[in-house]
Amino acid sequence: MPRAVRADALEASPSDTRERILSAALSAFAERGFDGATTRDIAGRAGVNLGLIQYYFAGKQNLWRSAVERAVAELRTGLDAILADSRVADDRERTRLLMRGYVRFVGLNPEFIRIMHDEGKRRGARMRWLTDRHVKPLYQAIRDLLERQQAAGTLPAHIDALHFHYILIGAVGLVFHQAEECKRLTGVDPSDPAVIEAHADAVEHLLLGPPPKEISS
Repeated sequence: MPRAVRADALEASPSDTRERILSAALSAFAERGFDGATTRDIAGRAGVNLGLIQYYFAGKQNLWRSAVERAVAELRTGLDAILADSRVADDRERTRLLMRGYVRFVGLNPEFIRIMHDEGKRRGARMRWLTDRHVKPLYQAIRDLLERQQAAGTLPAHIDALHFHYILIGAVGLVFHQAEECKRLTGVDPSDPAVIEAHADAVEHLLLGPPPKEISS
């Protein structure tokens, strides 16, 4: 007997269905990890038949990669635009804008940082793929900016890019990674837009120091 198909799945366009699956997958992988998330659960969250995951993604591994790519593409587009913007005055300003852009992205997409933290602790193929494809370009951009500012004397010369990178990642992401703890501890929801901006202010000030005009005033 043919399997029943949901009416809303029939009405949705292929691109809409694919996006719903990707969104549900990102949420499930962030919440339960790769091994804990099931394609059946993802299909249920997306409101589609299980067979559509195989049809669009040919399995769980490809679905995971596609969901991560979808999240990272938005981040990379924003950061690449800042790196390429010739109107940015100097490297300090570019670093400031990168930091704020990263905070805003993670604040609005906490699933991304949860997946990165989960996979980053494992010695496996997914960690290697994430690192080589997505983390290295960001690390290289941060290292180049840091070294130029160190050469110019605007940042301490003894701070290695390795430490700056991981201090930045931790400073940006931990409050969003542990949002439920933050809400229980302080009553503050980190996803509130005002809180995201305040966190961007704090990260910027802690890692770059006060703006030059504040130093000279």
